[in-house]
Amino acid sequence: MKTILTTLLIAVALGSSSCGSKKAEQKALVVYFSATGTTAAVAQLISEQTGADLCEIKPETPYSATDLDWRDKQSRSSVEMNDPASRPAVLPVEKGPAAYDVIYLGYPIWWDSAPHAVDTFIESHDLKGKRIIPFATSGSSRIDNSVKQLRASYPDIVWEEGELLNGATEQSVAEWLESSKQKHQPNK
Repeated sequence: MKTILTTLLIAVALGSSSCGSKKAEQKALVVYFSATGTTAAVAQLISEQTGADLCEIKPETPYSATDLDWRDKQSRSSVEMNDPASRPAVLPVEKGPAAYDVIYLGYPIWWDSAPHAVDTFIESHDLKGKRIIPFATSGSSRIDNSVKQLRASYPDIVWEEGELLNGATEQSVAEWLESSKQKHQPNK
């Protein structure tokens, strides 16, 4: 009887540890688009704190300061954002998202939306069923509308609540990650 009980306890312990390790084995990727470096800095913090791989969405033609002048209706970014079908060419990413379970997707807010380079990235990869956690930086906009648009445009993706991370620090990113983790743990 004692041998059976010991065997059962070992089996339960091994079963529990393998369940825990499956959760820990989730592979994460931080993918970001950053025209000025602001979003890149936040992506780096998230990558460092989560241990996730880091991958940049790079436009084939980098954006200049003139391209980003939102007051000029003829600037490259204004023209792109005023055309919902615009999909700026981007370079192939170094790390494809197929091998990852969780993707942190970062971008600056342009015209209350994610830049169309983000659409180019999403449409270039099969992200159906992937868990995506958006984060953004912005001079004046909130993230809500951009996430709402992404959800509507790509309903086969599992979109989590987004977070605006302006002026992010190691501490503010750590707090957001902990809060996000708590929100998405299964109820016990």
